[in-house]
Amino acid sequence: MPELNIGNLTATDVVLAPMAGVTNPPFRRLCREAGEEGARMAGYTGASGFYVCEMVTTRALVERHPETMRMIEPDPEDPIRSIQLYGVEPKTVGAAVRMLVDEDRADHIDLNFGCPVPKVTRKGGGAALPWKTDLFADLVKQAVDNAGGIPVTIKTRIGIDADHQTYLDAGRIAQDAGVVAMALHGRTMAQHYAGKADWDTIATLVDELDIPVLGNGDLFSADDAQAMREHTECAGVVVGRGCQGRPWLFTDLVAASHGSTVRARPTFREVSAIIHRHAEYSIEHFGEELRAMREMRKHITWYLRGFAIGGENRRDLALVSSLAELDERLAAIPDQEYPEAAEGPRGRAGTEKKPHLPEFWLDSRALSPEQSLKIQAAEVNISGG
Repeated sequence: MPELNIGNLTATDVVLAPMAGVTNPPFRRLCREAGEEGARMAGYTGASGFYVCEMVTTRALVERHPETMRMIEPDPEDPIRSIQLYGVEPKTVGAAVRMLVDEDRADHIDLNFGCPVPKVTRKGGGAALPWKTDLFADLVKQAVDNAGGIPVTIKTRIGIDADHQTYLDAGRIAQDAGVVAMALHGRTMAQHYAGKADWDTIATLVDELDIPVLGNGDLFSADDAQAMREHTECAGVVVGRGCQGRPWLFTDLVAASHGSTVRARPTFREVSAIIHRHAEYSIEHFGEELRAMREMRKHITWYLRGFAIGGENRRDLALVSSLAELDERLAAIPDQEYPEAAEGPRGRAGTEKKPHLPEFWLDSRALSPEQSLKIQAAEVNISGG
């Protein structure tokens, strides 16, 4: 049975990766509904996967910033409330986890150690942090010790670059601390999203650890997910950019995980209905139509990929400010079959970059007093991994 067991939680072995500005409750709800459709097609009655919220910083959570509190609102019908945290100060991480537990806001907590963005890594945060094994161990231990039995997982990358890998040490430390699963993006920090994900590292981690290992990187179809499972023997797949503008990808992923060959190939009219539903969910979530539509604009651009609708229509749809305007402009476009051009890699791959790190960061695997003082600046509200 293709199920993923994370602590006391069980679901299909499919995970929606946290993405800043993307995986808010409306989008998570669409992905979950699509996954449930795939489960029905395959005759599976359990939870269709783990749908993780946007990453939030522990400092902002402890300080109860209004927008952060909005970000951790659950998809109200999701049976598993998954929240990803990012922090660089162990006590603050512990306090944030304890807050989520005491206030019954989460069923699963994930820690992000995969952000490759220079504004974070040049201060020692994100994917640069596991290089400092003492700080990494303290952060993970604080999270587990304050979780009250709620399962804690981590997500990270191979390392800083090919010569400074961290994933095996991170996996051993996390497992010893009580983390119940680990997700690995098969790229280094230097790669960002360039090149091809190295699935061999995921297979190596599977062999090294006793806890479930989840694979991430270059998953744009159900066939990709199956290929990763076969290549790595991972316990689950974590899908990020591949579902942007394609929440129905989770129909394919869940159906395929349970042996079904059915695949979702929505027509333009069917995609229009999904966009409408996404907009309705967004208006309900934000409580303000204009803000909801502004949030929708990037999603609309992704939804339209591959369809023949013309440059003027694309520009108009990228500027919609109301649900009525959205519906009117979509209705004016003739229906058409799902285009093959909508498939394949999504998002900007870019090129490999020189790692941005604090001075003398690579000289030692331990955090110096000077570095300890400076790393607090790495806690900014930005996601990735």
